[in-house]
Amino acid sequence: MKKTGNVIGKFLILMIISIAVGFTFKPLLNSLNFGLDLQGGFEVLYQVKGIDGKKVNKDMVTSTYKTIGKRIDVLGVSEPNITVEGDDKIRVQLAGVTNPDQARETLSKAASLTFRDTNDNLIMTADVLKSGGARVGQDSSGKPAVALSVKDKDKFFKMTKKISEMEDKRLVIWLDYEETDSFANEQTKCGSLSNSKCLSAATVSQGFASDVIIQGDFTLDEVTNLVELINSGSLPTKLEEISSKSVEASFGENSLEKTFLAGIVGIGLIMFFMIIIYRFAGIISSIGILFYTLITFLIFWVIGGVLTLPGIAALVIGIGMAVDASVLNFSRIKDELYEGNNLQTAFKNGNKNSFWTIFDSNLTTLLVAIILFIFGESSIKGFATMLIISICVTMLIMVFLTRTLLKTFVKTKYFDDKANIFIGINPKKINKNREERIKSMPFAKIDFIKGRKWYFLVSIILIIVGTTFIATKGLKLGIDFKGGSSITLTTNQKLDEKTLKSDIKELKLKLDHIETLNDDSTMIKIEDTLDKEKVAETEKYFKEKYKAKTDIGVVSNVVKQELVKNAIISILLASIGIILYMAFRFTFHYAISGLLAIFIDVFVIISLFSIFRLEISSIFIAAILSIIGYAINDTIVTFDRIKENIKKKGRKNIKNEEQLKEIVNLSLRQTFMRSIITTITTLIPVISLIILGSHEIFNFNLALLFGLVYGIFSSVFIASGLWYQLEKKDIGKPEKKKWYEE
Repeated sequence: MKKTGNVIGKFLILMIISIAVGFTFKPLLNSLNFGLDLQGGFEVLYQVKGIDGKKVNKDMVTSTYKTIGKRIDVLGVSEPNITVEGDDKIRVQLAGVTNPDQARETLSKAASLTFRDTNDNLIMTADVLKSGGARVGQDSSGKPAVALSVKDKDKFFKMTKKISEMEDKRLVIWLDYEETDSFANEQTKCGSLSNSKCLSAATVSQGFASDVIIQGDFTLDEVTNLVELINSGSLPTKLEEISSKSVEASFGENSLEKTFLAGIVGIGLIMFFMIIIYRFAGIISSIGILFYTLITFLIFWVIGGVLTLPGIAALVIGIGMAVDASVLNFSRIKDELYEGNNLQTAFKNGNKNSFWTIFDSNLTTLLVAIILFIFGESSIKGFATMLIISICVTMLIMVFLTRTLLKTFVKTKYFDDKANIFIGINPKKINKNREERIKSMPFAKIDFIKGRKWYFLVSIILIIVGTTFIATKGLKLGIDFKGGSSITLTTNQKLDEKTLKSDIKELKLKLDHIETLNDDSTMIKIEDTLDKEKVAETEKYFKEKYKAKTDIGVVSNVVKQELVKNAIISILLASIGIILYMAFRFTFHYAISGLLAIFIDVFVIISLFSIFRLEISSIFIAAILSIIGYAINDTIVTFDRIKENIKKKGRKNIKNEEQLKEIVNLSLRQTFMRSIITTITTLIPVISLIILGSHEIFNFNLALLFGLVYGIFSSVFIASGLWYQLEKKDIGKPEKKKWYEE
């Protein structure tokens, strides 16, 4: 009775904490920064180019970056996201902007630095200064000041002398002065570098014919910022728009609602599934999922991450993969219980045996996520960021917290004679000897290795069919990979393909294809790379004719080439990283077998996209790399069990191929149910996102669906069969120990 009360008390406390955690979700979500695809807005990617053939350097790009930030203040955007990409590109994301044309005009115009009197009369322009001639200096008292290098010293002397003879001797420096601006209105803010275009108002006591100092009560940071702004106004650079995207606010909100609904349904179904399979341990795992989701969002909020559709997909899929940690742990505990150990021992040994498998599988996925983050762009970085956080939180919550909570209940000894309620085992199997248990094991009659040649043949046929389709039909590339523009129309009027083709012809654009998204949304892909004038013309045309809300995305050849290059580099680096890590932790045979199985998996997915004419975009690469991470995760679990069983038997005791085959078969039987369960828990949110989620990530989720379904086949049947083929040649040879095993 005392044990029962103890368990009930602990469980009630845990449930109260879990409910409290649940109530923190809404305020946390409301405080997150949402990307364009979730709240609408405008995104543009600029290439910084030198005027008159001058080469752009890092300082020029940094100064231009500062200028863009200054201009965004004028637009009134509360959470802008400006990032420098590569050596000469700047991406600007302005969530919530309702007038993309105004934003584009404000951002892209050349920086204009002018010198005026306090009555706003123009005294001189930046052409009196040397290009990029402002630098951090000191005044006579050693305080931080701005040093200006003068190019036209005669003109500068004449103009500064003129100011020194005025009643108000102040020379006002403006960035992007407009007729509506006034020093009278700005003087209280002048020098407040985040709130005013008025950079400085310096008192001039005499004419200067040499380099000068702008001094004031400046901090070093303020002076540094001022130098960059002044330099940006005198730089020989221009901004060339190489891609852009606009999203209507209503369109973004609709995507947000759909994706969150899909996420909630997916997470709920995973929890239900875990409770059905693992009983009380499943409840604890479900509570772990709640904490996991909260901590993931919390970290994302702390680092100031921008949540996008791919980011939410990464979280939901990450939950499915995170559950794998619990499944691995619970499977090991069940194995120990079936061996006849009591719950205390089984729990301890199960945790110990599963840790390195969980660590290895998560580390390889983390490697893929880091590569995605380094080489991905925009929303892909958001996906990678969320995936990296998810993997780290998996180790913290789904491993350590869940284990700690379970340990608390195991210590009560209430479940010592209730193992079925605790973790869902079959009590009838506990008292059987090892041979009997092996014979009654799920899939005990399946000889996984015997049919390996047929599995290889199936893969070869799929590769031949895929190669044929790709060679004859090609891949349906999105504008990300071939350049062009996408126009999404949302209107209550019914649009037919024939009319839209006529519209595109009238706009003098070259049509690629038309795709109906739903009853009121249609996407038109065109081969032309629209400039800002053509974007405005196209928006106006569809608004006047159909009263349509128009979202336009543009990708130039420069961006296309960068994306293709980064996609190839990402996949190659991920493959090299995985093969090196597996060779380090296992052996070269494991590494080669795993990698070949993954390549077949990836090729089959690409072939299916070619066969069904599904579009391949930049987010597809994120899906491919996610599948690589997931597939190697699954393969490592199987390989880890093979390695363990070889160690138990003793490598020197394996005398022939039949004994090696039996070890592989036993390992697959021990892990196959776990593979099925984790595939289901990952498929649940993916299917939920396909059915209920936004169309923007439909192909992404479809790629994951194909990859997960075929992935279980490749990791179980192909990878293990390949390893057996390689390893049987080394029967009788001693296994070399790793340096860390010595």
